[in-house]
Amino acid sequence: MLSEDQINEIIKAIKDVSGYDFSEYSPRSFQRRIDKIIEDYRFDYKSLLKKIEKKEPEFYEKLVADITVNTTELFRNPPVWHSVKYRILPKLMENEKVDIWHAGCSTGQEVYSMIILLNELGMLDRVNIYASDLNTTALAQAEKGKYIYRFNIEYLQNFDEVIRKNPYNFEEYNDVPYSKYFDIDQVKDKILIKDFLRNKAIFKKHDIVKRENIFHKKFDLIMCRNVLIYFNLSLQSKVLNFFYDNLKFPGYLVLGYHESILGNEAIKFHKKHYYYTKKLI
Repeated sequence: MLSEDQINEIIKAIKDVSGYDFSEYSPRSFQRRIDKIIEDYRFDYKSLLKKIEKKEPEFYEKLVADITVNTTELFRNPPVWHSVKYRILPKLMENEKVDIWHAGCSTGQEVYSMIILLNELGMLDRVNIYASDLNTTALAQAEKGKYIYRFNIEYLQNFDEVIRKNPYNFEEYNDVPYSKYFDIDQVKDKILIKDFLRNKAIFKKHDIVKRENIFHKKFDLIMCRNVLIYFNLSLQSKVLNFFYDNLKFPGYLVLGYHESILGNEAIKFHKKHYYYTKKLI
């Protein structure tokens, strides 16, 4: 295990050559990722530092991809999506236009979950979908909308829970076929998102740590799930303030299933079910 000083040297080297700043990431999380990188690449501390300092863009982009955690799935945590479906989106239905941002979208399954849900609710034409991530490899896959079938088949059960079933009315069942939204080839082990879904979202590279609004608009709903847990408390606070400033009123914020808003930022949001609403303060 590397020392704190060695970790800080790696963080400084990455920032110097690439501009990516991991200084306010959770120390434990960052340490785990670096330990794994050293093991996978068969580096030691000095050889990793030397490799970073060579300023090879391809390497440090791969390094950033390895440091950042990219785990997502279709309709992850269905109870959260029930809140989106039955509590948030109905309140936005009367808006002439709705702007939604998926911050830290990873490989895009969550973005496509939202687009599917909007289509089922008849809202898709009135909604602008924006999605961003630091990891360029994950973003490229998100734009392609192509996934490995065997890794995603179990998540189709989430589709059933959110799209086909109604948790508030067990007699209701909407027989929506998977083929409406996916081209599934079990032989080739692929799931491909339909073109009309893939053409809806705008994907852009974005480093949320820098807290820049690259889309130059305020949002009705921000989805940022399982991102804040990798930041220290100071950075969490800064990012939550950034979200607050870039939400319309009333605006909605959805975090990860086990994430919550604590400290001074808690006074800026109302907690309701699995989401937050913006307060006027």
